[in-house]
Amino acid sequence: MNIEMIRAAQKRLEGHARRTPLLSSPFLDEVAGRRLFLKAENLQHTGSFKFRGGWSALSALDDAQRKAGVIAFSSGNHAQGVALAARAHGSTAVIVMPSNAPQTKIDATRALGAEVVLYDRATEDRKAIRQALAAERGLTLIEPFDNAQVIAGQGTTGLEIADQARDAGITSAEVLVCCGGGGFTSGIALALEAEAPDMRVRPVEPKNFDDVARSLRSGQREINAAMSGSICDAIISPQPGEITFPILQRLCGPGIIVTDDECLHAMAYAFARLKLVLEPGGAAALAGALFRSDEIKGEAVICTASGGNVDAPMFQRALSEYGDQI
Repeated sequence: MNIEMIRAAQKRLEGHARRTPLLSSPFLDEVAGRRLFLKAENLQHTGSFKFRGGWSALSALDDAQRKAGVIAFSSGNHAQGVALAARAHGSTAVIVMPSNAPQTKIDATRALGAEVVLYDRATEDRKAIRQALAAERGLTLIEPFDNAQVIAGQGTTGLEIADQARDAGITSAEVLVCCGGGGFTSGIALALEAEAPDMRVRPVEPKNFDDVARSLRSGQREINAAMSGSICDAIISPQPGEITFPILQRLCGPGIIVTDDECLHAMAYAFARLKLVLEPGGAAALAGALFRSDEIKGEAVICTASGGNVDAPMFQRALSEYGDQI
């Protein structure tokens, strides 16, 4: 996994992925206590950065693999990214999704033409389900984060951040990334190592699902005790990936941990000040910048808004609980 793969993925993504904006607001600067910029990947195709990795992976397959079809497992954002990329490449996609994933993500994945196979996150083994389907149908697995071509696609976000930060006069910053298994975080870290070496990536995770932060402290891949119990479904994973962890360990600063309520509060801030709709997991990095400012160094912070695929009731909850506090 290297910068050349990320640059190659960027070429394959040209004309297909959106170059999402790097946004700012003086109101958010005041709350954060420094200049704050938000990379709005919620405006990417399918509503999250995951389209980048899906397209990168599908476009790197050979014709026989695309004809046979692909399989992925996801709570929703990787599912939609792979589904759209598969459809565009004339391939078929089977997506294994937890039955308690947000209904809007399940519906959207089906609407993009994928076959959705639901499982019980608490009692069933998604790996066993995926392996059985892949063997039965000859499908190629596209891992949500522990796949070099997926990481390369996600890393193109980092190339854009480096360019946009230079245009904004930012040469040094901490870059907070919403983090699950580490594909997005490690890809951005590799890109910034090459293009903006004075920036440091910080993974941000929900409380009680901080396997990356714990792994960075211990020096080995830690496992979460549970796979449910947070509204930040998009960034819950069992543990850092085999590919991603060495990259995170080499390039990232300490992890930042935020609560579900802080993510809801950040969603309300993003809507009020930037007119953005974020999902809880997609607002985690912004929550870190706003509510963990004492853990951040420097005069500028860049956050990823990684996804905006939120059910109406959850978005209404964020506004009703925190809209009056903005």
